Amino acid sequence: MSLHVVVGFGPAGAATARLLAEQGHSVRVVTRTGRSPEPGIEHLALDATDREGLISAARGAAAIHHCAAPPYHHWVRAWTPLVSSVCAAAEATGAVLVMLGNLYGYGPVDGPMTEELPLAATGPKGRVRAAAWEQVRTRHEQGRVQAVEVRAGDFFGPGVTDGGHLAGRVVPALLRGKPVSALGDPDAPHSWTYLPDVAAAMAEVAGEERAWGRAWHIPTGPARSVREMADRLAAEAGTGPAVVRRIPPAALGLAGLFSPLLRELKEIRYQFDRPFVVDSSAYEAAFAVRATPVDEQVKATLDWWRARPTTG
Repeated sequence: MSLHVVVGFGPAGAATARLLAEQGHSVRVVTRTGRSPEPGIEHLALDATDREGLISAARGAAAIHHCAAPPYHHWVRAWTPLVSSVCAAAEATGAVLVMLGNLYGYGPVDGPMTEELPLAATGPKGRVRAAAWEQVRTRHEQGRVQAVEVRAGDFFGPGVTDGGHLAGRVVPALLRGKPVSALGDPDAPHSWTYLPDVAAAMAEVAGEERAWGRAWHIPTGPARSVREMADRLAAEAGTGPAVVRRIPPAALGLAGLFSPLLRELKEIRYQFDRPFVVDSSAYEAAFAVRATPVDEQVKATLDWWRARPTTG
């Protein structure tokens, strides 16, 4: 088995690192603060923008899995140096660079999103995510790195907390039989990518040479609205039916005066005001990972939240 370096230990990085360790790989996780070691996982305290430090950490690695993200309100200034550093590490070590991407780069579109769509975002966060992949793809085409990007919809599942739109603001309330608030139209179809499926795709494409050099959409089940997902969660929890209330735009604007995160959500409101649907058929036609059935997703997610001491 091989050494894999995982940059970042948020929900996706943690899930990817633990899956790789379960598969028998040696795993080195890079974060600013480090952590205590886990079975099969070494945690290294290192700022990932430290090129020489990251190159040293990646020596001998088969793959670098880039799962880190700057604070949401710092994306515009912080993404480029972070991506430049992981590119430098991949180039210096020969490790395959597996980028975790999202769907921001497409901007508003009509119809399901496929990988063939242009990266035509006009908002700053969408543009910076598109530019990150273009930087990596250019280096791949120049023969400087071997790289692939896998793109996810909004995360859902065990381990997803404050950063998920079906997580910290929703699941604990549903478990207590309380109403939940939705950003945008609660009945608009929306794609949710299950976190364990993210990890499975990250691990799979690292070893699939025919995947490299392009972006792929992680296998994602049929789009379901916030209301439908809330109803499924409430039914499984035995607290249904769910009461879902739309956050008034004026209230969101007011809250944004005090919260940098909520202020930044204005750019991506289109993702919730209209259908936001990902097509992952290209990945599914080429590789083995499939989207976990939604009933399994819901049960595992609720089990995880119930086990947390903060859910009360």
